[in-house]
Amino acid sequence: MISVPLVWYSRLCYGTPQERAHFEIIGDGAIIHWPDLDEDLSVSGILAGRRSGETPESLKKWLEARSEQKNTSQ
Repeated sequence: MISVPLVWYSRLCYGTPQERAHFEIIGDGAIIHWPDLDEDLSVSGILAGRRSGETPESLKKWLEARSEQKNTSQ
């Protein structure tokens, strides 16, 4: 088991437990993909202790789109 702070990966941090639990291992086990959160992390990056490289601007756009999507689905 590998444990890293959730706050290192903003999209995972903002995701629900159900969204975080829905993931796929792709690329012959090199990538973890969360389709509901549009997040991909490399296993090598996690092992190296690399945090997300997402810019604040990109995260803001993602959060806005996520909010709009939730509003239209209700």
